[in-house]
Amino acid sequence: MRHLLDTRSLRRAEAVGILDVAEDMAETQLREVKKLPTLRGKTVVNLFFEDSTRTRISFEAAAKRLSADVINFSAKGSSVSKGESLQDTAQTLQAMGADAVVIRHGASGAPQTLATSGWISAGVVNAGDGTHEHPTQALLDAFTIRKRTHGAASRGRDLDGLHVAIVGDILHSRVARSNVWLLTTLGARVTLVAPPTLVPQDVSAWPVTVRYDLDEAIADAPDALMMLRIQAERMNAAYFPTEREYSRRWGLDPLRLEALPTGSMVLHPGPMNRGLEISAAAADSPRATVLEQVANGVSVRMAVLYLLLAGDQSSANEKEEGR
Repeated sequence: MRHLLDTRSLRRAEAVGILDVAEDMAETQLREVKKLPTLRGKTVVNLFFEDSTRTRISFEAAAKRLSADVINFSAKGSSVSKGESLQDTAQTLQAMGADAVVIRHGASGAPQTLATSGWISAGVVNAGDGTHEHPTQALLDAFTIRKRTHGAASRGRDLDGLHVAIVGDILHSRVARSNVWLLTTLGARVTLVAPPTLVPQDVSAWPVTVRYDLDEAIADAPDALMMLRIQAERMNAAYFPTEREYSRRWGLDPLRLEALPTGSMVLHPGPMNRGLEISAAAADSPRATVLEQVANGVSVRMAVLYLLLAGDQSSANEKEEGR
């Protein structure tokens, strides 16, 4: 794997392969000594042009547990805030000897530009670009669904036959977009649930069913319900009357939680707006996978960095040993 820029271009075998390596990484995190020597001598740069806590810390933990050196680069207070271009920043990182760059950027397509520009030879991982994609979040969500569904028999499995409903601010959500493509590739049936104002105009080209009523979607017995955060910081207009009205019609309250089929799980990419898109009862329920998603995020990002920086080398070594 050279880069991870989106989920739309991932083939099913590739996606299952990443999830299987993440299973191996998760097993190593159960040991007393969690650190592996796999990426010793490699340098991973976290290049964040947008604020992030969970994703940045998760990538940092993943890289350090693989023994890589980590450089955290925040646009605030850096030369970027003084007008430095992405090209100049990339060339600076190239001169520093970066082996992988994990980039979050407000502009859709920035990771693609970085990966294909020739400015840098490092592998590029998209940690969220504008309203485009957030591939590692979708991978950790799929990993969580697979783990909850298949347990110890997860390895090698896809999500064939499962029904996942994604609820909330679809319009501004790169998480929703990445999940739509990945879950569909893995064989799941995907339903989007949102107010009409928070559904993208181009959604007719997506392999999904669109509903505007959460109760109808719950009656369709989803195996997983993914609640999305209302991204007020990306909204410059009134997309729904009031927060109370949104919560009443599209929030996961205790009654809707109770109406979910037995065995249904509740996901949320975080951070959560408790009392808006999800109630405290739902967030703290045994059905909720929120903390599992955080833990699984480290394993999935370890897998991605491993495949980016050591996968080809390991495969070559295995072939050499097999001669």
